[in-house]
Amino acid sequence: MKITESAGQLIDRLQYPTGKVRIILDTDTFNEIDDQFALTYALLSPEQIDVLAITAAPFHNHLSTGPKDGMEKSYSEILRLLARLGLSHEELVYKGSECYLSDRIHPVPSDAASRIVELALEATPEEPIYVVAIGAITNVASAILLEPKITEHIVVVWLGGHALHWPDTREFNLRQDGEAARLVLDCGVPVVLIPCQGVASHLITTLPEIERYVKGHGEIGDYLYQVYRNCNRDHFAYSRVIWDISTIAYLINSDWVPTDVIHSPIITDECTWSFDNDRHFIRCANFVDRDKVFRDLFTKISRNSAGA
Repeated sequence: MKITESAGQLIDRLQYPTGKVRIILDTDTFNEIDDQFALTYALLSPEQIDVLAITAAPFHNHLSTGPKDGMEKSYSEILRLLARLGLSHEELVYKGSECYLSDRIHPVPSDAASRIVELALEATPEEPIYVVAIGAITNVASAILLEPKITEHIVVVWLGGHALHWPDTREFNLRQDGEAARLVLDCGVPVVLIPCQGVASHLITTLPEIERYVKGHGEIGDYLYQVYRNCNRDHFAYSRVIWDISTIAYLINSDWVPTDVIHSPIITDECTWSFDNDRHFIRCANFVDRDKVFRDLFTKISRNSAGA
């Protein structure tokens, strides 16, 4: 796919967002426990974030029989979360791809990809929509293949891969959906990449902390507490990373998730990073301020229950 924007134009569009940000959240919500926190965080931040659509992403691990089943379970989990927040899913939630992208030519049609295209075409390069992807990125890649013009109307914020210095980048979101990941990083769409190990991995919390600051704060607080408690049998000296919330934190306060402008890295066949300084620019996060992010999330969960 031909890159249509100059280096200067890309850097301009990679500036930190200001004001209220319009987003599409693409999430494999049933895959782990962090998507539930990220979706809640976005919806409880209406002063900073306007959630235009929530799209269910495919995944395949021990919790699903395949990508389609993973997407369907994620869709159902989104509806459960919205119900506990007292929100309607009508014209907000869309089913995504039933399989991963097999090549960089043929999109995987879905309601999610079509909605991403529709909303993106209503935006402008000056006021783009931020497509926040916290799972396999086939829905986003398929939307780009369906209508390449949207690369001029969106900025992709993706939690994917590991830190650039990591010995490999065999992270779940990237390795299960390699063709889609390569397309997004190669096509020239503005990308804010938030690596997992080495960056978002700072976002750890424990059951006692969740019990103290999340449990008892409304239906959503109790639900998130149950999700966290059930993630492991033994919570003695145990912590869990909630890395998906890094993407939302970046859009709320970019000081909490500092980034560098770099040349878009290359995903090798061995699932490592390779580098070429002739490639286009993206942003890449290098750190996450764990305490400020969790303070903001816990505060919003508490305020939501107080206002219910």
